[in-house]
Amino acid sequence: MEPLVAALVVAALVSVPAVVLWRVLRGRRDLGSSPAERATFETLHTASLAAPPLRAGLTKAGALKASRHIRELLGSPAIAITNGEELLVYDGAGEHHARDAFEHAAGTLKDGRTQVLALDCYRPECPVRHAVVVPLTTDDRVVGSLAAYGDHASAGLVRAAQEVARWVDSQLELAELDRSRTMLMEAEVRALRAQISPHFIYNSLTTIASFVRTDPERARELLLEFADFTRYSFRRHGDFTTLAEELRSIDRYLTLERARFGDQLQVTLRIAPEVLPVAVPFLCLQPLVENAVRHGLEGKPGVGRITIVAEDAGAECGITVEDDGIGMDPDRLRRVLAGEDRSGAGGIGLANVDERLRQVYGDEYGLVVETGQGAGTKVTVRVPKYHPGVSAS
Repeated sequence: MEPLVAALVVAALVSVPAVVLWRVLRGRRDLGSSPAERATFETLHTASLAAPPLRAGLTKAGALKASRHIRELLGSPAIAITNGEELLVYDGAGEHHARDAFEHAAGTLKDGRTQVLALDCYRPECPVRHAVVVPLTTDDRVVGSLAAYGDHASAGLVRAAQEVARWVDSQLELAELDRSRTMLMEAEVRALRAQISPHFIYNSLTTIASFVRTDPERARELLLEFADFTRYSFRRHGDFTTLAEELRSIDRYLTLERARFGDQLQVTLRIAPEVLPVAVPFLCLQPLVENAVRHGLEGKPGVGRITIVAEDAGAECGITVEDDGIGMDPDRLRRVLAGEDRSGAGGIGLANVDERLRQVYGDEYGLVVETGQGAGTKVTVRVPKYHPGVSAS
């Protein structure tokens, strides 16, 4: 394929939604047999192969995996990719030029402009005589460079290099967005841990202290439960855990709350054994149960009832946390899940869990909340039993 034709297709890819690209690739058999249709498909397919490594950011490993596909897009004998400090990869013919590749990029890294360089080469058979070096940018910052090498520097090669670099920029910006979202999720998990501290810890220790003289053995048991609960909640490793571990921590939490509230807190659990090994995001159920306890008891006179169900649903695991408490205004619930209202513990907890589920599994796996003022609350969570990249640590 001519480099300019490939560049025009790649330029269009910057604004093509992922679902459209997937449909195009999936429909390969339906494509016609004209040269233009075949060329379009090949460009789309090559770009789709280069994209995943770049979504990890501008790293050596990612550049190495993407380089062959980028070189194919450009139709160049060789390419080089650098970050702001070093050569990440030189791919293709004329490997003896690799030692000078970072020097070739120096001007572009400094001023952010495309440069066309004539190279001195003592090997008559070498196809590398010129280099077109274009900047790679993220948030208007030059973070690296892409160089296309060839026996001449045509206007088509310059345009192709610029458009492919623009497409690489879009992948790097998506990588930055992924990192930002991950950092936000981690920050909010820390916020969830912090929530546990002032409210729950104080009440639990007060309850344990009340048993020290009247029932020392009971106090000892509760103290061990408290230690295990906090150890799990404040652990520093792993984005995922098993449903069994999450439920075990919830059971410790409820043991401490039952010691505090006595017969006022009634809990029913129905757990299908076959879903216990399913991997779930860490602390994805604890905030829902804590929210149910608070709404089911603290704002409601008399007995509060909480029901936790985990059941097998074919390829998925279905989990519900239901209370018969004071419920919530549906309009406020909408603001909470949209991140517009995070007042109170439930605000951060519900919004965080909803966002993390959507980030990991897709938008169709967000929380489903049924509630109304005075009508209690039922929260439903669905998670796939198996999902790429999800495993309990």
